[in-house]
Amino acid sequence: MIKEEGPRDSPCGPNQTFWISEVGGLTQFGAFVEVLPPGSRSSIKHWHSSEDEMVFVLEGLVTLIEGDRELVLRPGDAATFKAGDAVGHCLENRGETATKCLVVGTRASIDRITYPDHDRVCHRDRSLPDDIWTDSRGNPAASPYQV
Repeated sequence: MIKEEGPRDSPCGPNQTFWISEVGGLTQFGAFVEVLPPGSRSSIKHWHSSEDEMVFVLEGLVTLIEGDRELVLRPGDAATFKAGDAVGHCLENRGETATKCLVVGTRASIDRITYPDHDRVCHRDRSLPDDIWTDSRGNPAASPYQV
């Protein structure tokens, strides 16, 4: 596994990501175990135009925020997010202990990731070295993850 540490000053708080798919050189889907300390989030609420996502809770309690709905997930619970379903989602650890989730997602060659609460769109073309960020009207904009 490849371990990544999320920055403590991120708008989502600190986290740890243990990549599984990268070690095997997989290209059609990504898979990792994400550890969220108390008070942190998996991401800013978002949805993908071309990529499916799935989360499976391994340890702890985590709150799924999906649109205006919130649901507490426990070990053994799963949540799925279908490509093109325009409902923003993220996970938040509101508990007192770390949570651990398996996250799996497809990897489309081109994807558009919309951040509805921040008026941001990430244009991802895997043939290019960097993502391109715009607002919802297509004007250049900064990533909502930049603090």
